[in-house]
Amino acid sequence: MTFLATAIRLFALFLFLGMTAPVHAETIDELYPTVRDFFPQADRFGTLEGKPPSAAIYQGQRLLGYAYLTDDVIRIPAYSGHPINTLVGFDLQGRIVGLRIVEHQEPILVVGISEERLQRFVSQYKDKSVFDRVVIGAGADGDVAIDTISGATITVMVENATLMRSVRRVAESRGLSPPPPPAPITADATTVSGKEKPASDNVTTPAPAPGKSAPPAAVTHARALSSVSQAAPKKNITVSVQDEPIWKGVWRKSTFQIAVLVAGLVFLTLVLVFQDWLAKRPRLLVYVRDGYLIFTVVFIGWYSLAQLSVVNVLTFAQAAMHNFQWEGFLIDPMMFILWSFVAVTLLLWGRGVYCGWLCPFGALQELTQQLARRLGVRQYEFSEMVHERLWALKYIILLALFGVSLQSLVQAERMAEIEPFKTAITMRFQREWGYVVFAAGLILVSAINRKFYCKYLCPLGAALTIPGKFRIFDWLRRHRECGRPCQICAVECEVQAIRKNGEINANECHYCLDCQVTYWNNRKCPPEVERRKRRERAPRALELVRKMESHMGSSGIDEVNPSCETCPGRDR
Repeated sequence: MTFLATAIRLFALFLFLGMTAPVHAETIDELYPTVRDFFPQADRFGTLEGKPPSAAIYQGQRLLGYAYLTDDVIRIPAYSGHPINTLVGFDLQGRIVGLRIVEHQEPILVVGISEERLQRFVSQYKDKSVFDRVVIGAGADGDVAIDTISGATITVMVENATLMRSVRRVAESRGLSPPPPPAPITADATTVSGKEKPASDNVTTPAPAPGKSAPPAAVTHARALSSVSQAAPKKNITVSVQDEPIWKGVWRKSTFQIAVLVAGLVFLTLVLVFQDWLAKRPRLLVYVRDGYLIFTVVFIGWYSLAQLSVVNVLTFAQAAMHNFQWEGFLIDPMMFILWSFVAVTLLLWGRGVYCGWLCPFGALQELTQQLARRLGVRQYEFSEMVHERLWALKYIILLALFGVSLQSLVQAERMAEIEPFKTAITMRFQREWGYVVFAAGLILVSAINRKFYCKYLCPLGAALTIPGKFRIFDWLRRHRECGRPCQICAVECEVQAIRKNGEINANECHYCLDCQVTYWNNRKCPPEVERRKRRERAPRALELVRKMESHMGSSGIDEVNPSCETCPGRDR
């Protein structure tokens, strides 16, 4: 019993000592060894501490600079809806000495942009001042411009805003500040040569004791101010002001693209509203449709990079279930406007408006098929049984991607490469050869089977089908005779969205309006042909009656209106 009591006491003592023992905090080089490359002369690294958190970097007892993680300072949602976490280092002169992206969920960076291209972009920040106004692309006077990554402009802009805003905040919190504006030149402030007197650099900083973190901000401030004022160019002086949401700046820079896109969407709305009028003029409809498909591929796709993706759907679902913020979706104005328009058309007309008119890759497939037909390439279609079985593939792919995204959005983005959109549209075929072969192969298949990918493999089309079931309008006209017995539209529909009973399957229809052209064609559609013949027979019958009247007397036929209004009305 005594032994048991002693053992319990010893166990309790060890447990108490374990709970009260100081926990070893990992230094930043233990967490992120890459920081050693930022400060190659450093021999001691501190822990992340302070507000905002940063780690001091030393060579012996001399403070070299600081390193921090952007997620600890500012979190701006990027294209994926999540921030880009970056490790950043800067010295006491206010120069950025290194940075590396340590965590992100950006689709274009997960699969698409090579590590070499990413590091080439990141290297542009080296030796920039933490107080520079760095902008992507051409900037105004006083801005420091850097190059973007083709196909990842929005991601790059978010990374730039995250980096420059966070590094300025950390630098200011550690005593660094932008140089003051140049003072007016006077006789007392200049030498004989007319040059400004150099600032005194005899300010020293007491070395901190071993194991301590950075010296207080007030001590560091004098030395940092002197060094920064000499190192930073005067034209790049900025002050700490309330940061504007990044999406506002992006929208201002995209004024031209926004105007053209809105004009294009207004035009498409008019096409939908006056579709009957256009369907009665098939030659004009061909020009309108082909022209719009070219606009979709060139402007919406290759120029504006506004190709919607199933990744957008998965990202929205994740945001809705966790931390929804409009800022994450407003960051790309073209995508936001296009998705807003698609949401409206889904409820009004179904998925066919986007799939048939606004999808750049779908438009590219359709234009390819039209070219192939003009060159006499033979077309191949699956039997109805095989076609209906293949429909299920895209829904299975969508369910698989959604299930994986619940566990890991990054992994789902990798699997979403089943979409060739990034290769063919966003990156304009400038990718590794495997992706290019896949995308080009799907386009070649569409030359002999209209929109093969859209019909059978597209998870985005499958996702759009779900809200499309709640559409309000059904403006695609049908005759009572459609499917019973007439099969002209069902045979001619190359996406095979018309069933044998004449019913249009709105889940698969791409709203090309081909069936509407046939509907109004009085020399092809049997009910319309019959009505045309009735109208043509009416004058001849009236003439025959009048001849008979001249011999037999009035029949009263003139009191009847022989116009088409006497014919049975159209079936709506």
